[in-house]
Formats: sequence, C-alpha cells, structure tokens
Amino acid sequence: MEDERFYTIKDVAELLKVSDGAVRKWLKSGKLKGIKLGRIWRIRGSDLEEFLEAREW
Repeated sequence: MEDERFYTIKDVAELLKVSDGAVRKWLKSGKLKGIKLGRIWRIRGSDLEEFLEAREW
C-alpha cells in the first residue's frame, strides 16, 4: 500500500487560494470528499485531485 498525503482544511484553502469556509462548505455538501475525525477534517491527496479535475480549475 502506498503512502498517501492528507491535508487539513487550512492546507487545501491555502493551495486553492480560497477561504477555510469555502473548503468546509465543499466538504459538508459532499463536493469534496474528506474524513472527519471528531471535529477535525482530513482530505486525501487523491480526493483533492479528483475534486480539482471535476471542477476544471
């Protein structure tokens, strides 16, 4: 099994130059897949790539 990088909401927001709130909205709506550990979200690198391909930034 290969190692996969996980990102925080803040990491994704900085990468995409959007607000933390925008990333939270995408997670809650299901547009961006993420894993919720208690109150903390983690986003797999592969899920972020899939999201970006679908959005055609």
